[in-house]
Amino acid sequence: MRKGAEMVTIRDAFPGFSVNDINAAREFYGTRLGLSVADGEMGDLQISLPSGQAVFVYPKSNHEPASFTILNLVVDDIDRAVDELNASGIETKIYTAPDDFGTDERGIVRGSASGEGPDIAWFRDPAGNVVSVLVT
Repeated sequence: MRKGAEMVTIRDAFPGFSVNDINAAREFYGTRLGLSVADGEMGDLQISLPSGQAVFVYPKSNHEPASFTILNLVVDDIDRAVDELNASGIETKIYTAPDDFGTDERGIVRGSASGEGPDIAWFRDPAGNVVSVLVT
């Protein structure tokens, strides 16, 4: 930091990501995942996470899916969460060799058993963005 430089005063922060179909995102995050979703004033969505954190989801006509996990959803039981996702038509086995992270046949990485991270499973939203469920 430069001597005498003023720092920006940040009052709050929130994450955001793009989608190519705001209606599909509303249905997916609100109905299928059960998160609180509200329409924003600019054709966007405001997702309220159980922690109270807000996520800004905005439409983008030339959207390209993120190649990384954009949202991690903490659950109590990874097997139950994967069963519920799969029952609603959401595929959790999205990584395969050679990119496989050591997932089992259901797409779950059992990191807690080996001490190498959480139990986690990934899936894609309708825009192709990667989302996860995990046990911390």
